[in-house]
Amino acid sequence: MAPVLGARLGGARGLRASLLPRVPHKSRLYGSLGRRSSLVLNAQAANQTTVGVLGGGQLGQMLAQAASPMGVHVKCLDPTTPKCPAALAGAEQINGNFADKEAVLAFAEGCDVVTVEIEHVSADALQALEEKGVDVQPPSRVIGLLQDKFKQKGHMRKQGVGTPEFVPVINEASFNLAMDALGFPFMLKSRKLAYDGRGNAVVHTRDDADAAVESLGGYDSELYAEQWCNFSKELAVMVALDRNDNAFYFPVVETTHVDSICHTTITPPQGVSRKALKNARKLAEDVVNALRASNEGGGNICGVFGIEMFLLEDGETVLYNEVAPRPHNSGHYSIEGCYVSQFEAQIRVLLRRSLTEQDVSLKVGAAGMLNVLGQHDGEDGMNQALGMMEASTGIHGASVHWYGKTEAKYQRKLGHITVVGENVSDVWRNVMRLDKPHEEHHGSSPVVGVIMGSDSDLATMGAACETLEQFGIPYEVSIVSAHRTPERMVEYARTARDRGLKVIIAGAGGAAHLPGMVAACTPLPVVGVPVKPQGYPLDGVDALLSIACMPKGVPVATVAIGNSANAALLAARMLGGASSSLCDKMEAYQEDMEQTVKGKAEHLENVSWREYHNH
Repeated sequence: MAPVLGARLGGARGLRASLLPRVPHKSRLYGSLGRRSSLVLNAQAANQTTVGVLGGGQLGQMLAQAASPMGVHVKCLDPTTPKCPAALAGAEQINGNFADKEAVLAFAEGCDVVTVEIEHVSADALQALEEKGVDVQPPSRVIGLLQDKFKQKGHMRKQGVGTPEFVPVINEASFNLAMDALGFPFMLKSRKLAYDGRGNAVVHTRDDADAAVESLGGYDSELYAEQWCNFSKELAVMVALDRNDNAFYFPVVETTHVDSICHTTITPPQGVSRKALKNARKLAEDVVNALRASNEGGGNICGVFGIEMFLLEDGETVLYNEVAPRPHNSGHYSIEGCYVSQFEAQIRVLLRRSLTEQDVSLKVGAAGMLNVLGQHDGEDGMNQALGMMEASTGIHGASVHWYGKTEAKYQRKLGHITVVGENVSDVWRNVMRLDKPHEEHHGSSPVVGVIMGSDSDLATMGAACETLEQFGIPYEVSIVSAHRTPERMVEYARTARDRGLKVIIAGAGGAAHLPGMVAACTPLPVVGVPVKPQGYPLDGVDALLSIACMPKGVPVATVAIGNSANAALLAARMLGGASSSLCDKMEAYQEDMEQTVKGKAEHLENVSWREYHNH
């Protein structure tokens, strides 16, 4: 399959090249530019609007694609020859180095606003533009701060943003102090020009220290050491800041990384509690306030920012990692997943056009993204990437974004694939279907939740887990008590669907309120397992009656006392309605049972009952 530049691929829509002229839907025109009369009156002015972008890579390309339907001209400064990716999408390319001050000053002529798609630009050049009256966003002061990650984190810490511990490394003595202060392992990082895993080294022991320093260019290369962060997940939030000091936050996403390069994103995040999501949003707000403080007295900050963070192992605490002053890999899902993508949002805020909270919200149930990286140099790497993109044609809700790069290199970003759908489990499953080279990095997302009120119930509920494993159904197991941890129970039930679960199996004894209370708090089907607690006089009958006697409107499927295996089989049948492979497994299971019984019958008929019974 030949590469199609900027192509999108999705279901029955087929293949469409984004470079071809297209007329936006009327509602999009109205949303971007106001009423139809305003559109006509301002058409000439819109076509004369030029956004200057320092850098012309894939971010510039997608920015140009978003700008085209809005009648906005994009001009980029990039040294790539013969054409940079942004130019392939219709942007005007000026060949030159975006880190060269003189080139930047000349480039800005005729631009209504100048922004960046890469932060490794000349902050001095941006400041010179501002002094000449050129509109630069984000401001040079902000870009300069974020270019030095040690200063960046110091500023965030000063503004009250939670970060891992970090210390400067300027010589061997300071490095020894860092090792004593941080312990092992820890991260050694370059303060500048670090991205996609470049500029980082893990120091496991003192024996690794010298090699780590050397790998980053020595002590003269401006280094710092950062505490090792034991996180359970990595999260990110995109935010658009407009000219009126408003902030519009995109949904929280979970990101996964391979070799420190963003590999996948998924939203809503799986297995993340509401409290953790709230904390992530609060941290993003704190970062925005810190960014504003960095430009105090210099006017409002405008643009799109990508904020990365760590969710710690306690499942609630969120710490700051870093922020990018531009659209970000973790926001690519928004192209198909949100009403307004991160790229269109950037154009809107730069040009003082309307943006709302609803615009940056999900328009689908869930959205994911898979980066397409070169797995090898040369033709083999290119063919593998193209094959992955071609495979996406068979996946409903998948859309291809090809960057038009002419050469594959190991770990080079060649494109990405977004996947959207009604629920997060289906979207994640489809992302994983495409992720063949890295499928070992991911576990299957659970679709069944197995919960119980006490660990003593595990003796009963273990059979459910074994049965789910027999059918290859991914599941999660936890202890959730309706009486001793009621808030945890409500949180578990209310977030179950967003976390990708499709069925909940709940075991409980005695009063056995857990299955019914969970069913009252979730739209998912719940299967109750009556447990016979040790020492209870009613032998589980009380639990059976409690679970079976639910009021109208709150259904709970109930199995026999202690028969959690049947609960798992019932869950498998519920899931089988949408999975032919699971139905096939159930038919095979039934056939096995039939053959087992027939074999026993034949054996009994051929021997005496006493011999059969004794054996």
